[in-house]
Amino acid sequence: MNYRTLGKTNFNISEILLGTWQVGGKWGSPFNDAEADKIINTAIDRGVNFIDTADVYENGLSETAVGRVVRSRSERIYVASKCGRQISPHTNEGYQPKVLQKFVEDSLRRTGLEALDLIQLHCPPTEVYYRPEIFELFERLKEQGKILNLGVSVEKVEEALKAIEYDNVATVQIIFNLFRQRPSELFFKEAKRRNVGIIVRVPLASGLLTGTYHAKTTFDSGDHRNFNRNGEKFDKGETFSGIDYDLGLKAVGELKALFPGMTNLAPIALRWILGFEEVSCIIPGASKVEQVLSNLSTYDTPPLTTAQVMAMNKIYEAYIKKEVHQLW
Repeated sequence: MNYRTLGKTNFNISEILLGTWQVGGKWGSPFNDAEADKIINTAIDRGVNFIDTADVYENGLSETAVGRVVRSRSERIYVASKCGRQISPHTNEGYQPKVLQKFVEDSLRRTGLEALDLIQLHCPPTEVYYRPEIFELFERLKEQGKILNLGVSVEKVEEALKAIEYDNVATVQIIFNLFRQRPSELFFKEAKRRNVGIIVRVPLASGLLTGTYHAKTTFDSGDHRNFNRNGEKFDKGETFSGIDYDLGLKAVGELKALFPGMTNLAPIALRWILGFEEVSCIIPGASKVEQVLSNLSTYDTPPLTTAQVMAMNKIYEAYIKKEVHQLW
């Protein structure tokens, strides 16, 4: 495992961390505590020291599992959670300091931790980024010892750029992968200038970049890759990075041709992201231990050559860029 500094937090964190969106089992399945514990412990055993969760993941069961395992370990494990998505309807008006403070306190109770290393606003509406009183709340929570740092999880580059205007925003979690390249332009430069940590989410484009899906692949009815392809439930960009599934398969077919013999392209996709020095860490999710091991097998593959990176970027330019580049 390699480690990088998480912006102004000064945390020395693993380049690949564990996302716990599906840690208790695959989408639509009941939460499995034993499986969650196994996944989290496997990640930690292999050097992962940063875990990302949220209060809405499995209605708080993910936070509970993360806290349970972290408290049982002797290593220093950094925990990030998120708040705000419980607000229903999820509107700007619903974001109020008292509401958010209760969410943070509830997360502390579920995890059983004395303080959250990082709390992140969970993809709030764009208008929230223009309300200083929301960001001021987290300064008070820091003074009270309930959190150590504030971050944001965003949908759009514009939201990321606005968020880092607040001095107390230490990290930005943003979708970035071979099929979602816009953040590497202005945002990466500004984040580096302000010493803001960049946490990359959806690094495998909802699994599309593993190269293991095909035209006849089916997803459970409760899986967002089935019901949210056109943004029916939440932002379309969360599912396959907003790319038309069939178009994505064509692009992945070209990617496979660049790396013949590789049945799982996840390590290649993660290597491409780690090639950006501005990136602090990557969050690939895992619903089973095998996926944790697949993500960490990135270190078993050689670094990408300049020629390989250029060829990968040409695939983006040929198939993907004109469809999604300016949307997020």
